[in-house]
Amino acid sequence: MVVVCLCPQERRKEFEANLEKAGLELETEDKTVICTERLQAGNRNQQPFCCGATVLTTMLPCCPLNQHSQSLYAQDSKDKKTYFLKIHAPWDVLATYADVLKIKVPFKGSDIPHAKDVPLEWLSHPFRLPEHIMHPQPDYFTYPFDKTKTDFFLITNKDTFFPPSTRNRIVFYILARCHYYKEDQKDKEKVGIKRLLSNGTYTAAFPLHDVRPNAECESERYSLYKHWARFLSFYKEQPLNLIRKYYGEKIGIYFAWLGFYTEMLFFAAVMGLICFTYGVLSYDDNISSKEICDPNKGGSIVMCPLCDKKCPFWRLNSTCLSSWQSHLFDNEGTVFFAIFMGIWVTLFLEFWKRRQARLEYEWDLVDFEEEQQQLQIRPEFEIRCTNRRLNKITQVLEEMEPYLPITSKCARFCLSSATVVFWISLIVACIIGVIAYRLAVYAAFASIIKDPMRKIQFVGRIITPQLATSVTASCINFVIIMILNFFYERVAIWITDMEIPKTHLEYENRLTMKMFMFQFVNYYSSCFYVAFFKGKFVGYPGDYSYMFGHLTKLRNEECDPGGCLIELTTQLVIVMAGKQVWGNIQEALLPLIRNWWSSRKGRHNPENHYSRWEQDYVLQNFSQLGLFYEYLEMVIQFGFITLFVASFPLAPLLALFNNILEIRVDAWKFTTQFRRPVASKARNIGAWQEILNAVAILSVVTNAFIMAFTSDMIPRMVYLYTYGNSSMEGYINNSLSIYSIRQIPENNMPEEPNNWLANVTETCRCVYRDYRYPPDHQKRYTHTMQFWHILAAKLAFIIIMEHVVFVVKFFVAWMIPDIPSDVKARVKRERYLIQEYMHNYEVEKLKLQLSARLEGCNSSVVRQKL
Repeated sequence: MVVVCLCPQERRKEFEANLEKAGLELETEDKTVICTERLQAGNRNQQPFCCGATVLTTMLPCCPLNQHSQSLYAQDSKDKKTYFLKIHAPWDVLATYADVLKIKVPFKGSDIPHAKDVPLEWLSHPFRLPEHIMHPQPDYFTYPFDKTKTDFFLITNKDTFFPPSTRNRIVFYILARCHYYKEDQKDKEKVGIKRLLSNGTYTAAFPLHDVRPNAECESERYSLYKHWARFLSFYKEQPLNLIRKYYGEKIGIYFAWLGFYTEMLFFAAVMGLICFTYGVLSYDDNISSKEICDPNKGGSIVMCPLCDKKCPFWRLNSTCLSSWQSHLFDNEGTVFFAIFMGIWVTLFLEFWKRRQARLEYEWDLVDFEEEQQQLQIRPEFEIRCTNRRLNKITQVLEEMEPYLPITSKCARFCLSSATVVFWISLIVACIIGVIAYRLAVYAAFASIIKDPMRKIQFVGRIITPQLATSVTASCINFVIIMILNFFYERVAIWITDMEIPKTHLEYENRLTMKMFMFQFVNYYSSCFYVAFFKGKFVGYPGDYSYMFGHLTKLRNEECDPGGCLIELTTQLVIVMAGKQVWGNIQEALLPLIRNWWSSRKGRHNPENHYSRWEQDYVLQNFSQLGLFYEYLEMVIQFGFITLFVASFPLAPLLALFNNILEIRVDAWKFTTQFRRPVASKARNIGAWQEILNAVAILSVVTNAFIMAFTSDMIPRMVYLYTYGNSSMEGYINNSLSIYSIRQIPENNMPEEPNNWLANVTETCRCVYRDYRYPPDHQKRYTHTMQFWHILAAKLAFIIIMEHVVFVVKFFVAWMIPDIPSDVKARVKRERYLIQEYMHNYEVEKLKLQLSARLEGCNSSVVRQKL
C-alpha cells in the first residue's frame, strides 16, 4: 500500500505514528532522490532490483532494470514536494487481522474430484484459455484463519501465504480505522485515511500493481493484459479465477455476471435477427403498405389536417415509405419474439443463480455474509454516530456499539425521500416540456412536409411529420437525460451519505435503489409516453383533445397511419444507441486521449525510468462506486432490451455488440488505466439481482401492452378473421374513420385553402384508427362495433399472453434449482471433511499436550527419587 502526501503536517505525523503502533512498517520515498542503489546494483551485475519483493509486501516481483536505462531513476518532479509513504504489513500484523476478519486460508489440498468432461468438449477449445491462466492456483480446503493454530494451515512461506488481495484488504482496514489525534485530545472525527484524503493531508492511497501491463515478464497483471484486456481475445472466455485473485471477489463477480449476460444475449440476438429477417422477407406480402402506396388507393384518400390552422389536407400515399418501415418491426414474428423474450429473461436469471452458486463455492463465499456482516461496518458510521448502546449479541459493557436514534433516522429518511421525489418530478417536468416541444414542432413539420404546394415532396415521402418530430425530440430528450444524470449522481451520493448507512452493503443497496429509480424514470419515461400515451387521447375532428386545454392550441399528437410502433422504435434506438456510444466514448476514447497527451508531455522521460509507485500514481483512481456505475449501465441496457423489445427485435443484437466491446474496454481500463483497487469480497451482485427480477416481471406486462395497443397487429388480425374474409384487402379503407370536411370547425381548418382539394372529395380521413361511424350514419362519429371487438381482442391478448408467459416463467423457475446438485453435494462434503480434519487436529494436539505433561511428571518423579 502506498500513501502519497504533499508536505509534512501535524495530522500526518500523528497518523503515521499510530500506524507504527498498529504494527505497520513505514518507509518514506522522496521523489527527488536519485535511486543510486538500483543503478549500482545493475552496474555490479548483482541480483536485479525488483519493485515488489523488497519494497512492498503486497507486491510480487516484477521485471529487472533495463540495461539501457541507466539514468536518473526519479527525476523531473514539478513541485519537488511529492513524497511516497510505503506501508509494509509484517507477518504478525497480517496474522492478527486475518484472525480478526476471519479470512479463510488453505489447510489441505482438496481431494474432491472435478466434474467429468462433457461430450463434444473439443468444440470449445478455440474459446478456451491456457490452464494456468484459468486456474492459477490449485484447489484447497479452507478454514477461517486462527493465529493460535498456525501449524494447522499450509504455511510453507509466510511471505506468500496471504495473497496480495488479502494483504491489501488488511492494510486498508487498518488505514480506515486508524486515528490521527493525540492521546490527550480525543476527537472521534479524526479517524481514517478517507478523512485525511478529503482534507488534503494526503493526495492518494492505493495498493500497487505488480508490473507494467506491457512488460513481457511473467506476472498476474501481464497475464491479464495478454489474455483478457486485448480486443482480439473477444471470443475467448474470461480468466475469472485470475481476476478474482488479483482484484478480489467483488470485481470478479461483476465480470462473471457481465460475461454470462453477454453469452445469454447471443441467443436473444439470434432470435431477434430471425424475426427481423422475417419482416424483410415478407416485405412484398404486406398488403396494407401496398394499398397505402397505390396511387389509385392511397393516393385517392385525403387525410384531415394534422394540426390546426398551419397544416393542410394531404394524401395517404405520402406515408408510403413509413408504412414499409413499420412492417419491418410490426409483423407476425414480433408477437413470437415478445413471448420468447419473456421466457429468455427467466432462463437468464435462473441460470445466473446457478452460475453464481457455483462461484460462491469455488471462491469460498458460501458463509461469507454470516461471518462478515458485522465486520463491514463503515468507518463513517462509527465516527458520526456518537450514541452508544449495549450490543444485543455480546451483552458486554466494554463492547458498546454505535447506533443512530430513530428520530434522526426518520428525519434523514424524510429529507432523502423528499429529495428523490423532487428530482423525479423534475424529470417528469422535463418530459412534459419535450412533449410540448413535440406538439409545437409537429405542427410546423406537418405544415411544411405535407403541403403539396411546396417543392419538398421527395422529402415528404421519406420523412413524415411524425418521424421528423420523433427524431428531433428524441435527440433533445437524450441531451436532457445526460444533463440530469450529471447532477443527480452527485445528489444521490450526498443524500445517501446523509442517511449514514451502517454497513458497506447497506450503503451500496440504498444508493443503488435511489439511482435506479431516477434512471428508470429518466431513460424510460419518453419510451413509455410514445408506447402508451401518444395517439391514445386525440379525439376526432370537431372535438380534438388539447394539452393543457384549448387555450394552448397544442393538439395532442396522432400516430402515423402505420401505427406508433415505428416511432417507439426510433425513440428506443436513439436513446439506447446514444447512451452506448456516449458510454464507450467516455470509457475508451477519453482515456486514449489522456494517454496521448501524457505521453507528449513526458516523451523525454521513459516510463521505465520511474518507480512502480510513481507509475501507479499517475493512473486514474478507481473509486469505491466504480463498479456501481458499471452495473447501472448494464442494468439500464437490460431494461431497454426487455421492456420495449417488442418494438425493436434488433435491440439484443446491438446490446451484444456493445457488451463484447464493454468487457474488453473494462478489462483494458482495469489493467492499464486504473490504480489497483482495494480488494473486497462479495458473494453476489447485491440489490441488482432484485432489480433485474422486477424488470423481468414488468417486461412481460409492457410487451403485452405494446403488442396490444401500440402495434397494429391486433386490429389486422381482427379484420383478417372477422371482417376481411381471410384477406387483408381493403383493411386501410376499413380502418380510417371518415369525417365530413364541411363539418370541420373553422379553428381546425387550414388558413390557406388547398386548391387541389376542390372537386376531389367532400370527406377526409383521420390518421388514427378510431373506428367511428361515417357522417351520414345516425350514430355518426361514435365508435362502431368493430372498435369494441378490437378492444376486447386487445384485452384478451394481454390476459392470455401474460398468463402464458408467467406460467412458463414460474414453471421454468421451479424446474431449475438455484443451486446445482453437485455444488450442494460438494459443500456438504467439504463441511464434513473440515469437521473431521479439525477433530483429528484437536485430538492430536491434545495427545501431544498429555504426553508432554506425562513426560514432565515422570521427570519430576525421577528427580525426587534421586
